[in-house]
Amino acid sequence: MKRIIIIAICALFTLSMASAQEKKDNKKTTKFLIANMHCDQCVKKIEKNIAFEKGVTDLKCDLENKTAEITYRTDKNSDEQLIKAFEKIKYSAKVIEGEE
Repeated sequence: MKRIIIIAICALFTLSMASAQEKKDNKKTTKFLIANMHCDQCVKKIEKNIAFEKGVTDLKCDLENKTAEITYRTDKNSDEQLIKAFEKIKYSAKVIEGEE
């Protein structure tokens, strides 16, 4: 009986580790050019709104280069959905090609 319980616990642990690894692998980082981001208030508005979009795990704005680097879960969001989220708060965003 002890063996069955130990095997069941090991199987459960193995499955949970595999699931955690799956969730880790479905992240993507994209850099967006935000042409009309021109001041600290713009950065704050973007950080306040975009950071809470579904699946967003990290957001870094660079005012000098007018970029926002966003890491998100691909099962919850996409580049196109994030561009629409920028449009909702009156910013035009464009994916910078070759960045990841």
